[in-house]
Amino acid sequence: MTRIRPRLTTAAPSLALLALTATGCAFPTDPNPAPGASSSAPAPPVTDEWNDRFAENHAYRKQASITAEQRREAGPRAEALATALRKLADSGSTTEAALRTVAARALGLRPEHVESVGDRFAPLRNALVGGGEGSVCVNGTVHATGKVQTEVVGRTADGTCIPDLGKY
Repeated sequence: MTRIRPRLTTAAPSLALLALTATGCAFPTDPNPAPGASSSAPAPPVTDEWNDRFAENHAYRKQASITAEQRREAGPRAEALATALRKLADSGSTTEAALRTVAARALGLRPEHVESVGDRFAPLRNALVGGGEGSVCVNGTVHATGKVQTEVVGRTADGTCIPDLGKY
């Protein structure tokens, strides 16, 4: 019976290279880099605190500051939007298009300039609608219970009235 022996002479260098690469030792860095050369150490994080990193990551949601005068001037539109949303919430039947049209009329805008996010439209529940001009927005919410709430706010950093709408 003939016994076959594997040849290790050709496999050994390949295995050694694989082992060095897998352990990260195949290409060592110079412990004394030349002046002006960058080191191989990673850059420190921008911030160390979790809350700071979270705030940086979500800065696009930040709403612009508006003045008391701007808030007061938009007050009648907020009241008109609240009235319109109450009627839709109580009517028991609506669509997203109807929501945008009614909100646009209350805000003095065209429907394509109104933002909306909704969960249920018949009856209207869990819906958010907003629109405005310049940096001032009027947003309205219909909660799961049918309760309506409106607010005058600044436009978000990503240019929307409804926070988070820019990510969709």
